[in-house]
Amino acid sequence: MSNRYAPHAFSHIDAHHDPVRLVDALHRLESEPFFVSYKQRVRDLLRARPGRRFLDVGAGTGHAARELAAGTGAEVVACDLSRTMCAEMKKTGLRRVAVADSHRLPFADASFDGAWADRVLQHVEDPGRALDEMLRVIRPGGRIVVCDPDTATQVLDIEDHDLADKILALRRTAGIRHGTFARRVPGLLTARGLVEVEVEPRTLVVRDQRTVDGTMGIRDWAGAFADRGHLDRSEAQRFDALVDDAIRGGRFLYAVTYFLTSATLPTADRADDPR
Repeated sequence: MSNRYAPHAFSHIDAHHDPVRLVDALHRLESEPFFVSYKQRVRDLLRARPGRRFLDVGAGTGHAARELAAGTGAEVVACDLSRTMCAEMKKTGLRRVAVADSHRLPFADASFDGAWADRVLQHVEDPGRALDEMLRVIRPGGRIVVCDPDTATQVLDIEDHDLADKILALRRTAGIRHGTFARRVPGLLTARGLVEVEVEPRTLVVRDQRTVDGTMGIRDWAGAFADRGHLDRSEAQRFDALVDDAIRGGRFLYAVTYFLTSATLPTADRADDPR
């Protein structure tokens, strides 16, 4: 079996065989209670208000950008590497949209009062560089918020625990580019001199068939790993059958913890503060 990393669909949206499916997946998340709740917390942590300007990096369908603008009166710019996603943003009413690589943001230094990236840095080639780019475009005193799941916190209950562990290990090592980057963000921001660095955990728990099939696509995981040569086809088929059995028996459970990290760029009068 190959050990080569195979990019997650959301790392290369425009190259996906069915990008509309990915757009639809993001739209489904917009009404899921878990995502509604933590996205509201992201908006709160940005401390947006009228007259301020914010950047959504890897904005996807632009739903979060629209919500921030509508709820706070702030100006919001949305960018994404995917032309498919940018077209969707414009179609749904966003005007300030840019096709942009998070490693080289096409914005001037200190041109925003805040920026955020939601489930984005786990997918990019160099998340540290993308983080630095976000900091570059934020003004002193501005806010940054980063949210990603940590794939090492995953748990999965089906009858065959060894197979469940194997699938989760593949999610960590071959499924997501930087599945544990979320835990590094607080330290990276502290090392870069940011202040008010805070971390909030949010745990997603999945037990119902609708979420397994639709929102999370859990039933697709094993087949995708088999397609890439990481898993025997018979193991993938067994995994699917065990997921079905667990759902029917009421025992299925999948959970993963997301980390929301927020911080403030220091202002000139705090730059020399030794604390």
